[in-house]
Amino acid sequence: MINLKTKEEIAVMREGGKKLGTILLKLLDYSQTGIKLTDIETLACKLIDESGAKASFKTVRGYHWATCLCVNEVVVHGIPTPYILKDGDVLTIDIGLLYKGFHTDTAWTKIIGTDTSAGKEKKIQFLKTGQEALAKAISLCNIGNRIGDISASNQNIIEGAGYSIVKSLVGHGVGHDLHEDPQIPNFLRGTIGNTYEFRGGETIAIEPIYAMGKGSIVYENEDGWTLSTRDRSIAAVFEHSIAFTDNGPLVLTEA
Repeated sequence: MINLKTKEEIAVMREGGKKLGTILLKLLDYSQTGIKLTDIETLACKLIDESGAKASFKTVRGYHWATCLCVNEVVVHGIPTPYILKDGDVLTIDIGLLYKGFHTDTAWTKIIGTDTSAGKEKKIQFLKTGQEALAKAISLCNIGNRIGDISASNQNIIEGAGYSIVKSLVGHGVGHDLHEDPQIPNFLRGTIGNTYEFRGGETIAIEPIYAMGKGSIVYENEDGWTLSTRDRSIAAVFEHSIAFTDNGPLVLTEA
């Protein structure tokens, strides 16, 4: 069941999402060479407390952190560890906020430091592709369009650039719960016409999840959370929470 939101509820989500977007920008700026992942988590908790909200991810059963921090081949659900960021690492910060009864969810990937490696330009192009996919997907968030429009767009842009969709992980609805219906795959299942048609009031998290190599994933270790690419290739995620309104797409998590 898809939970449509009223204009008033969307306004609350935009308020919380703006707070979340601001927090994410601060965390991205803080994440530099020599910083521990646990330090990023500590700062995230502090900023969330100061915002008057709560950490969405801590509402997930068994997950005890405010962030998911994914380095290089880690795709999603990376637990904050004492790992020290190195020049050239590729870091994804994924974070959610629970504010006045509504969740918003966002993520971004960056290259740490100046990156003096020979593969720097490949990393830059890899990340630009995900940003392009997210921007195009957001532009498609109009009443009358379908989930398949978003899915096909993400697939065409990412695979067209020579990268792989992680097909076992998807975007999702967001609102009273962190994960709601509908699922938003990053590849087209069947035909566009057979997918859900947006009618207004939907709030979803769009998140192109993709890899530089193949899209197959495995559990990194025995923590039960960390998922990495099977071939150890670099992964990235770019995510915003979006509302479907009469005036077009509203990016809820934009700072």
